[in-house]
Amino acid sequence: MQEQYIPQDIEPKVQRLWAEQQTFKATEQPGKDKFYCLSMFPYPSGRLHMGHVRNYTIGDVISRYQRLQGKNVLQPIGWDAFGLPAENAAINNKTAPAPWTYENIDYMKNQLKRLGFGYDWDREFATCTPEYYRWEQWFFTKLYEKGLVYKKTSSVNWCPHDETVLANEQVNEGCCWRCDTPVERKEIPQWFIKITEYADELLADLDTLDEWPEQVKAMQRNWIGRSEGVTLTFGVADQAPEQTQALDVYTTRPDTLMGVTYVGIAAGHPLAEQAAKNNPKLAAFIEDCKHNSNVAEADMATMDKKGVATGLYAVHPLTGKQVPIWAANFVLMDYGSGAVMSVPAHDQRDYEFATQYGLEITPVIKPADGSELDISTEAYTEQGILFNSGEFDGLDFQAAFDAIADTLIEKKLGERTVNFRLRDWGVSRQRYWGAPIPMLNLEDGSVVGVPEADLPVILPEDVVMDGIQSPIKADAEWAKTTYNGQPALRETDTFDTFMESSWYYARYCSPEYDQGMLDPEKANYWLPVDQYIGGIEHACMHLLYSRFFHKLLRDTGLVESDEPFKRLLCQGMVLADAFYHTDEKGARTWVSPLDVTLERDEKGRVKTAKDQAGNELVHTGMTKMSKSKNNGIDPQVMIDKYGADTVRLFMMFASPADMTLEWSDSGVEGAQRFIKRLWRLVFEHQSHGPVDALNVASLSREQKALRRAVHKTINKVSDDIGRRQTFNTAIAAVMELMNQLTKVDMSDAQNRALLQEALEAITVMLHPIIPHTGVELWQGLGNTDIDHAPWPEADQSALIEDEKLIVVQVNGKVRSKITVAADAAKEDVEQTAQADENVARHLEGKTLRKVIYVPGKLLNIVAN
Repeated sequence: MQEQYIPQDIEPKVQRLWAEQQTFKATEQPGKDKFYCLSMFPYPSGRLHMGHVRNYTIGDVISRYQRLQGKNVLQPIGWDAFGLPAENAAINNKTAPAPWTYENIDYMKNQLKRLGFGYDWDREFATCTPEYYRWEQWFFTKLYEKGLVYKKTSSVNWCPHDETVLANEQVNEGCCWRCDTPVERKEIPQWFIKITEYADELLADLDTLDEWPEQVKAMQRNWIGRSEGVTLTFGVADQAPEQTQALDVYTTRPDTLMGVTYVGIAAGHPLAEQAAKNNPKLAAFIEDCKHNSNVAEADMATMDKKGVATGLYAVHPLTGKQVPIWAANFVLMDYGSGAVMSVPAHDQRDYEFATQYGLEITPVIKPADGSELDISTEAYTEQGILFNSGEFDGLDFQAAFDAIADTLIEKKLGERTVNFRLRDWGVSRQRYWGAPIPMLNLEDGSVVGVPEADLPVILPEDVVMDGIQSPIKADAEWAKTTYNGQPALRETDTFDTFMESSWYYARYCSPEYDQGMLDPEKANYWLPVDQYIGGIEHACMHLLYSRFFHKLLRDTGLVESDEPFKRLLCQGMVLADAFYHTDEKGARTWVSPLDVTLERDEKGRVKTAKDQAGNELVHTGMTKMSKSKNNGIDPQVMIDKYGADTVRLFMMFASPADMTLEWSDSGVEGAQRFIKRLWRLVFEHQSHGPVDALNVASLSREQKALRRAVHKTINKVSDDIGRRQTFNTAIAAVMELMNQLTKVDMSDAQNRALLQEALEAITVMLHPIIPHTGVELWQGLGNTDIDHAPWPEADQSALIEDEKLIVVQVNGKVRSKITVAADAAKEDVEQTAQADENVARHLEGKTLRKVIYVPGKLLNIVAN
């Protein structure tokens, strides 16, 4: 091996070796333990960022570790290539999304290879290719045949100027992102998949995911939102004979039914639209609501409550009392029936609305502990004892729930209901850059799926983006086709890109298979994924949709397992310092941390910061790397300067994998110093020539202690990486061992034999993290093919301690350390301690009062 560690020489050479030997090519090997490790695949945005690097480094470390455990490892990579950013970039760059996407894939692929990730590149695919989305289209038609797909009218964001649908991310403060026209709510037909049919199973199977973070499972449970309640019916007073509209509402608190003082309905509810015909104020309110962008359910608690009385009255199902019906902005047509019973005394949202508009507030629940009920400033929302509730007075929550539910059922005005917050998955998108939805509209008004023989419905890639309308919507000819010889029109909506990412993990098992969506034999060999890595921000979208899709694949007979991902690791964000200066108009100019000169105080805090032009900068602290604050660190720059292994080591050492990581130039430099230190030690060791065999029986006490440290480190690193996935503590343990190894006298033959054992163990243990360096060090130590070497095993006999180091105190102060036999009796330890020169000096002239012994650790002699 060469004397100097020069990553720019080492890393390309090792990467060529891996490519020539196809080191990471995976094939099915029945009878051998498999391990499928997968990181969430990237969107080809143009350049990798440090969040990518962290995610994929974690996955690569786990993959390499499992390969060294002797397992058959699959680690694939591909590209989540459809989506809105490509359209935006195409518009800005006056090109089409396809060439922009493919150019980005080529560039990012090279970046991934430079980082040394052990991917099976033969399995690579991009989701924007017909070879991939063909099977997604086929699967959608099968779901349609099974009744799991339907089309219905749903609310969308609509720009009246551009006459196009906008995604939520295209709405800026209620206006179109392109032209600043106020956005309206519009009802258009959309395609849905019945995820609600699987709500119970999706919820129940969370209990089987023992190796998922509890936080992610809790988020999904909340998102699915199973609740048990009552659906009940309010009549509508004074309707004309031809109008038989009733209001169905769902509640989990039927115990509060006697406290209803008004009913809230959505602005888009048919009753509101009916009442608005003779109510200009209500009509204006409805129109105003149409111009609001989507309101998330989570935002309703904090939004300003607004509403208008419809002039209509609802009839209470048990008392017959009439209560006013109000159109309210906190009631959404997308949730439930678009109507809610409002009990302001016992619901904070209803309380705020009633207080604002002077509506009646009638308490019907009091504290169960007998304390005084106070609703002077807020609603009382706890369960308690009923009063002001007629025959139900005195009942507690469960008794009242049952009694009121039974009464409503008896009157045929209600039923017990299990409800979910989860809504069916709307998969229609009115954008261009996505997989065409494979449905045909026939002349007779019916809709059919595209026949299998006509799949895929190919998205044309040679298009011109005008920044307004999807090219396949603008081109009337594209939609024209035939079905059984009759004219038909293709669907011009495209799939939500979550469709592609919901099954890509399964396609990796047989990416070249052209006889079906999956090769069942290969899919069932590799699935489920043993380890999945990605951000927690995907908990309730991608991860939930993937679990749903996997169950659909199972029920179609394509896979046998119930869940797609066995173990989940959610990596933390990467943070970096952010700096800016302001111009004469007060505008902020953000400066890259790489272009900042810092002066720090004795505690490492920033005192002054200047850019290359000498501008004084404001330091805003550590924040998520982003383009907006120009504090992203380009991985390419770091690789060029330090090498991929240094970047990888820093990523794995600077923070636990699931916590935020603070970027630090000094930390990166420290990582490289450690690699150089290890390199120097191996070089010096191998330069001394051949190594004798290790004779364990002849080791001295000091050599036994060093070997014990080696094998303790093997135990710890194996557990930290394999079970705990605390990679930073594994690296710290190796660093601690290195401190001992650098002090070894290489003139002694057994010392060198012991050093050989230790360095081989360290090289293999660090190989998943610094794989290029690992290959070179392994060869320098006289070995070949570290990528398939066995993981070191701790010698249990080496861990047995023949001797113990005992701390000796006199009157609580440490005076010496002595070595005694591991099984030495207290009397022998005491005798050895008193014979120690320093201990004896501190006992001279004193009377021994007491001896306290903590076996194997501490002896404290009390004397005066």
